[in-house]
Amino acid sequence: MKIDLGDYEAGKDFDGDYDKALAKIQKRLSHIHYAHIVHRRRAIIAFEGWDAAGKGGIIQRLTAEWDPRYYEVWPISAPTQEELAHHFLWRFWRRLPAQHNIAIFDRSWYGRVLVERVEGFANRAEWERGYDEINDFEAQQVTAGTTLVKVFVHVTQKTQDKRLRDRLEHPWKRWKTGLEDYRNRAKRPQYLEAMHEMFARTSTEHARWIVIDGNDKKAARIAALTAIADVLEAHVPMEPPKLDPEVEKVARKALGL
Repeated sequence: MKIDLGDYEAGKDFDGDYDKALAKIQKRLSHIHYAHIVHRRRAIIAFEGWDAAGKGGIIQRLTAEWDPRYYEVWPISAPTQEELAHHFLWRFWRRLPAQHNIAIFDRSWYGRVLVERVEGFANRAEWERGYDEINDFEAQQVTAGTTLVKVFVHVTQKTQDKRLRDRLEHPWKRWKTGLEDYRNRAKRPQYLEAMHEMFARTSTEHARWIVIDGNDKKAARIAALTAIADVLEAHVPMEPPKLDPEVEKVARKALGL
């Protein structure tokens, strides 16, 4: 299926009781997380999208009811000198989840074919080769039994500019903005071209892209959490664990049941 970001710009307000909808999907996600723990399943959730698109807010609500011992959020920024000395996927291999864990990447290996491509941090041969390297990497994870979810959060230039202004004007949001926001903003056409090629070449049968219209934050959060829950739930048994008979016997005696 061809992905055109222009199809994700309606920005419709969330229709319904947002707080109730959020509580409902978070409860569902908590059960899904417990299922990953007890059935020893792994998952990777990779987020990409524009600056100020709302990825952080989605991640915050995604993990709100999760046991912090069994997931990790990896904020990905520019590679260190040590990381630059290795293949670009090396730093992601080191962050892959163990059994019964979920790894969340706030930006990901797709930097090779997005920011590194547009900003010239990778040459053409490197980022062209990156598509096959990424597809192979993702196929390896899926073949090894890891559930992979890829989410792209899209916003229009108008929405992004409004949120960037908010970051300038709100004292406690200023830390969230920097020069790179405006460097990237100035090259929106180049990023759009890179994004559409990324979708065309890396939305595969085993690792499809999910695109979220991020122009209304509430609607985006519910849509993203629901889409993630659907994929995770389809790849893990949802039966709760049986109670150990010996534990039950001791517990009933101790509790007078």
